[in-house]
Amino acid sequence: MYLLDTNTIIDFCNAKLPEKSANLLHDVSPIISVITQIELFSSMQLSIAEKDNLIKLVKIAKVIDHLDEDIVNHTIKIRQNYKTKLPDAIIAATAIVNNLTLITRNISDFYNIEGLKLINSHSI
Repeated sequence: MYLLDTNTIIDFCNAKLPEKSANLLHDVSPIISVITQIELFSSMQLSIAEKDNLIKLVKIAKVIDHLDEDIVNHTIKIRQNYKTKLPDAIIAATAIVNNLTLITRNISDFYNIEGLKLINSHSI
């Protein structure tokens, strides 16, 4: 099971993923962090069509929208041990706690975080 990072969803919606990656995403039920949901809709430059597509995607996605004690504690540990922005630390902690593999284009943002399974969305 996979947790999709914001950039993966944007690349998917804009048809910028390699064919293998796009096919993988077609075959899985999307799971996203509430942080990803927030990031997706925060752009002031979204067209009405883009916003509609994102709304459809979020409606079918499982959104992990709670920051329980395990996610909070893992986020703190990540922030203490790595130079990771808070949103990325929450996304990484969400993947770890829920035993999900994170699919992202920004591998460098998550590299070497202990216990985090990663897939580069552009090299599947």
